[in-house]
Amino acid sequence: MAKRMREKTARIAENKDRRPKAVAKYIRISPYKVRIVLDIIRGKGYREAVAILENTPKSASEPIKKVLMSAAANAENNLGMSKDSLFVAACYADQGPTLKRVRPVSKGRAYRILKRTSHITVVLDAKA
Repeated sequence: MAKRMREKTARIAENKDRRPKAVAKYIRISPYKVRIVLDIIRGKGYREAVAILENTPKSASEPIKKVLMSAAANAENNLGMSKDSLFVAACYADQGPTLKRVRPVSKGRAYRILKRTSHITVVLDAKA
């Protein structure tokens, strides 16, 4: 079993450098809200994903669109790929640092407000 794991790890490492990606860090939207939009575009073609993001009325769609377009530009400029042959191979939102704020309430107390941030990653790949 360990041999297959080593082969799989080597295959992934080989393929890792060839796939264009882009990352946006410290985006001031909760990762839960971002993941809803990412689930919609996962596995779609580049042009279709951009069209979906332009017509999705969620606040997370704008930064995701920027990351998607950045990944496509990386593919075109760095790897010589065509935008027409690209699709969203993987996309995920990890949680970034949380900004902690305080909301004053009656009797000298305070409630905690957690302003969450997210790191958005989009990985593209060429259609075979």
